Amino acid sequence: MSVGKNIPHDSSRGHVTGGSVFIDDRGLTQKEVFVLPIGVPAAAGTLMAIDASKALECPGVLAAFTAKDFHHNHWGTIIPEQPILVQDKIGYYDEPAVILVGTSMDALFRAKPFVKMEIEKAPAILSIDEAIAKNSFIYKANAFRVGDADSALSQAKHKLSGAFECGGQEHFYMESQACVVYPMEDGQVEVHSSSQHPSETQHVVAEALGLHLHEVVCVVKRMGGGFGGKESQAAPFAAMAALVAQKMQRPARLCLTKDDDMVMTGKRHPFKNFYEVGFDDDGRILALKAQLYADGGAYADLSSSILDRAMFHIDGAYYLANAHIEGFACRTNFHSNTAFRGFGGPQGTMTIESIIEDIAAYLKKDAYEIRQLNCYGKEKNNVTHYGQKLDHNPLPELFARLKNDSAYDSRRKEIDQFNLNHQSTGKLKGLSVTATKFGIAFTARFLNQGNALVNVHKDGTVQVSTGATEMGQGINTKIQQIVAHAFGINPQDVKVMATSTEKNHNTSPTAASSGSDINGAAALKACVELQYRIAWLFHHIIMGTTMNDIAECPPLEKDKLKLEEYLFENGQVTHLPSKKSLPFADLVKRAYLNRMSLGEYAHFKTEGLGFDKARSMGTPFNYFTNGVALSEVQIDIWTGEYKVLRTDILMDLGRPLNPGIDKGQVTGAFVQGMGWVTSEKLYYNKDGRLLSHSPTTYKIPNVQDTPRVFNVEFIENHENTQNVHRSKAVGEPPFLLGISVWTALKDALRYKAPNTVDIKSPATPEEVLMELSSYE
Repeated sequence: MSVGKNIPHDSSRGHVTGGSVFIDDRGLTQKEVFVLPIGVPAAAGTLMAIDASKALECPGVLAAFTAKDFHHNHWGTIIPEQPILVQDKIGYYDEPAVILVGTSMDALFRAKPFVKMEIEKAPAILSIDEAIAKNSFIYKANAFRVGDADSALSQAKHKLSGAFECGGQEHFYMESQACVVYPMEDGQVEVHSSSQHPSETQHVVAEALGLHLHEVVCVVKRMGGGFGGKESQAAPFAAMAALVAQKMQRPARLCLTKDDDMVMTGKRHPFKNFYEVGFDDDGRILALKAQLYADGGAYADLSSSILDRAMFHIDGAYYLANAHIEGFACRTNFHSNTAFRGFGGPQGTMTIESIIEDIAAYLKKDAYEIRQLNCYGKEKNNVTHYGQKLDHNPLPELFARLKNDSAYDSRRKEIDQFNLNHQSTGKLKGLSVTATKFGIAFTARFLNQGNALVNVHKDGTVQVSTGATEMGQGINTKIQQIVAHAFGINPQDVKVMATSTEKNHNTSPTAASSGSDINGAAALKACVELQYRIAWLFHHIIMGTTMNDIAECPPLEKDKLKLEEYLFENGQVTHLPSKKSLPFADLVKRAYLNRMSLGEYAHFKTEGLGFDKARSMGTPFNYFTNGVALSEVQIDIWTGEYKVLRTDILMDLGRPLNPGIDKGQVTGAFVQGMGWVTSEKLYYNKDGRLLSHSPTTYKIPNVQDTPRVFNVEFIENHENTQNVHRSKAVGEPPFLLGISVWTALKDALRYKAPNTVDIKSPATPEEVLMELSSYE
């Protein structure tokens, strides 16, 4: 049995010893050159001319290329409107406009100041409010409607309205955008990229160079982190390197510095959401009207889908009988914002969690009571505002069990008592529970497909290739376990190969938390076909009708075989009725001698999905991953600084494929989510230039920021029959639980606030101190 066990990450030893190979670890080849993109020093306007002549005179500089050198200069996952290099119209500050090529990065950095650009500047849109005022939108979503929000709102006894704001977030992956491109025979190119979406990288490179798709191969061994930032935006950098490789017929390496990566690439979308909420004396939500505004940046990228998911998740874990939700993606002059872990879900969920805190403050109640009252039910109040029913909903159980296990009631009393003395202690404490109900599937239905190639070798070892990409999240290890479990062999006898578009074509990105789901299911499907062949051979060995010079195993007839009678376990295959066993490796060798195929390709698509965008109703998700988190914080009222004293997380992950890896995903996602809502603030100057573009100016959480006490538990759930081995996706859902730190800060500030607490996210110590100061 391999599934459900804590086997080590397949690259753990390599990561620790330094043996793991990332893009810039690849050895230099003969005549290889280096590529440096250079951005424009303006956020808006027209690029009139580029003069790289002085730079080309610098030692070690070989060439410069601009937009006109591409066969096709535009790309875009949904709308192909973004230039690979600026040709005329400028979208954002530091947008790439020219690439220098040289024999070393040092030579290119020395030459960079000599590249001159003539620019005719124009006014830039640098806020959501300004975009709204100027009607500058990339996308307007169809509204989500359920019940009669206007009528219910007008009749509600209590109403609150306001605007919730949350900022962007830098992906801060350890490995910046990186690729190496090799020119091959007959005009082909081979791209090695740090990309979550090899197929899109292949497509963008082919279009940019004027090639057909079969002339480009994209290979992804692993990434040093991705978090969504390499889903779409790895592709244009690969196209830049590919242009150099094609034009110069030399291998080309493009590996951005952290500073260049941060100023050139998109972030999590900032949102500003306006709302009106009506509720009764108990705090039951009767109606919600909301308008969500996402800052898409200069180009469309994935903004429309991200906005849609925010609208899907505006309910959080709470039933909305009457709702009217509108959404708008704003076009501004910031870097084109893109996918980021949660993909709009956090921005929607955080809005409703903030509203619930405000309802509790308004009614002078405990926010936990408001959450429990509004939580989705099991038999009733279990249909979302877009018409999807919550099957086997564990949310009530999660809330109740977390409250009991964390000693919520006694801690609430202790904190209330502690806060009465805040003037003498200089401290305030807060306690808050938030939830995640994260829909699993791509909201674009066609992306919910994957394929796998499983090759069994004569010694009984296996190589597996899928469209999934490994970015540290352990997807290769999970697929390794699925395949090992299917054949009943040691996981060490299974190798998951580098992802390559020549083996797995037209793949979906490793995103939407569905990488293990669709690729693992495809791998299992391929394994089942191979199980049939091996069992069929075993059947004929038992019958004595094969394995001699005359008789050969006849073609497979599935209707004559009961696969459930054959047990693949502990390196053996056992025919249960006869109790006869043979080693798996022995059967494999015999299958080869019988000229039976020991390789299988399988395609998988997620069934049961269907969402009508015109009506904004349907089933966009395969299932939901659920969880709750309780966080306790302590604030210094004189400085605004705070600590996370304790966090308790309880999650439903079905039957985890690898509990250890899943626990790592939960804790990592929580800390990253906590960073988004607390310390990770993006600072720009008045011209739209990013100032916080390095580890010295951008604050991600460190070990001192993590909860002093950190408890993570999973509930037992065998009900998720929709997914491989009844597991549930884990990549994005726990990110939303980091919101509990922010709501705990709101809860602490209630003791000083005259009414509701109005803080933005991220709630930096400066933001908290300014809020405290406003109460004096």
